[in-house]
Amino acid sequence: MAWTKYQLFLAGLMLTTGSINTLSAKWADMFSAKGCNDDPEHKFSHPFLQAVGMFLGELSCLAVFYILICHDRRRPEPKMNPGQSFNPLLFFPPAMCDMTATSLMYVALNMTSASSFQMLRGAVIIFTGLLSVAFLGRRLLPSQWLGICITILGLVIVGLADFFSGHKDDGQKLSDIITGDLLIIMAQVIVSVQMVLEEKFVYKHDVHPLRAVGTEGFFGFVVLSLLLIPFYFIHVGDFSDNPRQVLEDALDAFCQIGHQPLIILALLGNTVSIAFFNFAGISVTKEISATTRMVLDSLRTLVIWVVSLALGWEQFHGLQVLGFLVLLLGTALYNGLHRPLMARIPCCAGMVSTEEEISPGESESLLGNGRVQAADDS
Repeated sequence: MAWTKYQLFLAGLMLTTGSINTLSAKWADMFSAKGCNDDPEHKFSHPFLQAVGMFLGELSCLAVFYILICHDRRRPEPKMNPGQSFNPLLFFPPAMCDMTATSLMYVALNMTSASSFQMLRGAVIIFTGLLSVAFLGRRLLPSQWLGICITILGLVIVGLADFFSGHKDDGQKLSDIITGDLLIIMAQVIVSVQMVLEEKFVYKHDVHPLRAVGTEGFFGFVVLSLLLIPFYFIHVGDFSDNPRQVLEDALDAFCQIGHQPLIILALLGNTVSIAFFNFAGISVTKEISATTRMVLDSLRTLVIWVVSLALGWEQFHGLQVLGFLVLLLGTALYNGLHRPLMARIPCCAGMVSTEEEISPGESESLLGNGRVQAADDS
């Protein structure tokens, strides 16, 4: 069935805003400006402040939810289901996981390229699959286990591409690149814990996805904003790129923005895009399918890579192409994207039906629900 104009708009919006989210964060990292007290020009390296902006974008989804509710109630026959009442503290543990993972990923984005950053986030299906078996009692299909193994191979290839290239084109140390890649994978472990917590304790309640995103955004925004105060006094030495060598120097960030106003444009791009990305992702799941959302998310990686090459932010590496294709295959197998194709082949149709009989109702990935992971996308 052909897509309607509205469905095409939603798909385009999700792909565009999802790509802008990562690209704008990387753009901010590439600026250099003077700081406070006539500090010499230095890189804009403020990952925790950027994470606060991301959570502000998530928080705005709560405002969108209430606007939609108010608009719907004015109709003669309201159609929108606001969901049941719930204890907001249910979202506090997953929000803290989201906060930790997002902060780690923004730190890592300072150390590696935008394309590698996006590709390595594919590791989330490995840990989500394993944790869902261990803590949710879920049985993975053979194709999902194969998808996990192929994804591991893809991650190794992308890591090797970073190792051999050394990212000499953007002047970063090989040790920084490897540290950044490891931080991204470590963050995916935390994202997987977040997904399992949401599946086990949150999704049994009838909560609207926009309200869920906004509530987690509220907790993340408040807690991380407060943490910026102690972070201002925690010295971390050479691990930090700011002049005071503290974990996060928010005052230095604002001074740099004052000297280079374009930085605020990059930060706003990150904040606004995550809000629209969450809205578009939820709408794509509702109006089209969760499978379409996963395909668009994979295409987002390709867009980020192509734009980074076009802007000269990184150089072309053939090994990275292979890594992307292998990761794409692993993700497709894990999320069952192969089934519609196999069902059309007579000799394979029986295999598809057998898979569905082995684990009825359990073949849906945790990644296929209506909730778009912002850390997954930030």
